[in-house]
This record gives sequence, structure tokens and C-alpha cells, in this order.
Amino acid sequence: MTSTDSRTQRPTRQTDDTVTVTRSASSTARIAALITILAGVVLAVSGATTWFTVQSNLADERITVSEDSPRFANDKVDGPFTAFQEAQMIEKHYLESTKGKTYAELDREDPIRETAMTASFLRASLFTSVVSFGVAALAFGLGIVLIIAGYGLLTLSRAVPRS
Repeated sequence: MTSTDSRTQRPTRQTDDTVTVTRSASSTARIAALITILAGVVLAVSGATTWFTVQSNLADERITVSEDSPRFANDKVDGPFTAFQEAQMIEKHYLESTKGKTYAELDREDPIRETAMTASFLRASLFTSVVSFGVAALAFGLGIVLIIAGYGLLTLSRAVPRS
């Protein structure tokens, strides 16, 4: 079988073996494309679900950002920015009450040490939610990228001539 390569205008020959390999490669590419798209959908859905679950659980706590906060004052803590800002405000307030000493720096018998410990735990919980939002956004974004890559691979696999 003889044909002409459109880029070089030279005659080309295609054997039966080449057609068989092309079909096999095309099928493999389609399977890879579908797996990539499926993985992208799973990641995107998981990321979105995680984001909204963390947001809902954080909102259920009915925390508001401190009124003396430079940003988001009196806003409901239900997202990464408000959670981070409230964690910063907790630190500011507890360091004011401990005269700048952290939990570890306070004497074990100091009655304010329990306040510092509670503040540390609250801050850690809020930072955990901030990290959870970040991971959820990363998973969602990566899922979208995989869907696009899978679609591109699927489109390319369809462009392979079949005989």
C-alpha cells in the first residue's frame, strides 16, 4: 500500500504490521485517556467534597473572627482565610495575657499556662482546617488538570488513522 506524506510530499509505504501496531497504540492511548479522565473526576469530586465538608464543620462551630482583627473582624470562620486570621488573633491575645511567653516558656505552676495551652490547641485546630482547605483545593485543581490532559490524549488517539 503506497500513500503520500502530506508534510514531505514523499511516497510512503504502510505495511500490515504498521496498521496493527497503530490500532494497538490507539487502543492503549484511549484506555490511558479514559483512566486519566476518571482519575481526574475522582480527584475533583473528592477535593470539592472535602472543601465543603471542612467548611460545613468549621461553620458549625460558630466561631467568629475577633472584633479587633485587622482583617475579617466579626466574620464567621468558615474558610481558610478567616480560620488563619482567627488563629493569628488567638496568638495575639494569649501572648498579651502571658506577657509574651509561650506555653512552653511558662512555669508549670503558672495558672495562666492552661490558657496558653488551650490557645495552642485552638490555633492548631484552625491551622489544620487551613491545611485541609489547601489539600482540597490542590486535589480539585489536579483533578481538573487530569481531566483536560485525558481529554487531550483521547482527542489525539482519535486522530490516529484506522485501517
